[in-house]
Amino acid sequence: MKSLDRLTTLATGLLLFVFAVIIFHAPLSVYLGQFFQPELVKAWKEALLLVVIPLVLYLLWRAKLLRKFSSDLLLQLIVVYAGLHFVLLFAVPTNSYQRLAGLSIDLRYLLFFVLVFSVIVLQPSLRKLFVKVATISGSISLFFATLQATILPSDILKYLGYSKDTIAPYLTVDKNDNFIRINGTFRGPNPLGAYAVLFLSLVSAFVIKKQRTFLKYKWQISALALFAIVALWASYSRSALLALLISFGVIVLVALSRKIEIRYWFSFVVIVVVIVGSLFASRDSSFVQNVVLHNNPKDGSAVDSNDGHADSLSAGLEKAIHQPYGGGIGSAGSASLQSDSPNIIENQYLFIAQEVGWLGLGLFIVIFELIMWRLYQSRRDWLSLGVFASGIGLAFIGFLLPVWADDTVSLVWFGLAAVALGSHYKVGSKK
Repeated sequence: MKSLDRLTTLATGLLLFVFAVIIFHAPLSVYLGQFFQPELVKAWKEALLLVVIPLVLYLLWRAKLLRKFSSDLLLQLIVVYAGLHFVLLFAVPTNSYQRLAGLSIDLRYLLFFVLVFSVIVLQPSLRKLFVKVATISGSISLFFATLQATILPSDILKYLGYSKDTIAPYLTVDKNDNFIRINGTFRGPNPLGAYAVLFLSLVSAFVIKKQRTFLKYKWQISALALFAIVALWASYSRSALLALLISFGVIVLVALSRKIEIRYWFSFVVIVVVIVGSLFASRDSSFVQNVVLHNNPKDGSAVDSNDGHADSLSAGLEKAIHQPYGGGIGSAGSASLQSDSPNIIENQYLFIAQEVGWLGLGLFIVIFELIMWRLYQSRRDWLSLGVFASGIGLAFIGFLLPVWADDTVSLVWFGLAAVALGSHYKVGSKK
């Protein structure tokens, strides 16, 4: 048993390391990429996950869980989805770099989900440790984002090597320098906004489900929520703001629907109508034109971001229709930048369809729905509720951006989903 305990500790330690450091992956990869091969630096997390695979398989075999796991529909579909990728490596060839990068982008978060899920099922008490690590690393990241938005120079990240050749230290809204979009420790403002949605959803679920604990640590939790709000606002991510409203609405509906009187629901509707009406009435103002519409004809660029999103969506849909089996692994997103035909698709679902066709997209949707359904079944747990609500919000962002292609957002969300589901998994059940 000592060897088994050591292996459990090793596997858990490697997964926790990935879970903690992934939040800072972007600045670390940019900085270290100045001294080492950038592609190798970026692949550190995938390399560690490959090391963990045989360890977890052995631990599951020793615990006599391999047969049970092999009969689990969710895990079966993940294996089939991964297998489809490997089949398409040969059926629809792309260059070597695209294949490796595409496999990494498409499968790393599902691999992380399975590994973390397995470790938590083996040792449910590890849940607290994973949650603590996620909270600490996320808090540090959001605190830095708050500093970047308030005190620090907007281009502070240039001292780590951020530039137009790596990652821009910051962006602007429609080329308007009066509206700076910060990155924080993420690859861009939109991933930062998506992560803030996840963090705020978890905080909201915790406050509702753990009121006594919240009262005990109300100042600390309130400070963390404030950091997340500032980061979300300074990202100027419209999709994230809408996703946050969706997530909050889900949490209220699931957790408080039976406790809230009809007059409060009416008040909520009135507030929403007032906000929307105010934005419409002030649609010609600089704030609405820049922040909400990202299209200021006086100060902005010649081609606004809305046109870019529309063009990307149209091109992605056309390719999906004409390529029902996909364009090959690595044919979309950043993996395609090293090819003769770069293909940036600003939609998660069309992104997947481009990679693995309609069959792959269907498999992914079923996998995601199964994860969400199991989270909903354990919605009495604050972690399950928070991950479930944020999952709906992030799924919405997926219509506007390839949200799961960002390694930080995808690994954190799927990792927390694995922690929540693993801690409620009944070893003796048929699920």
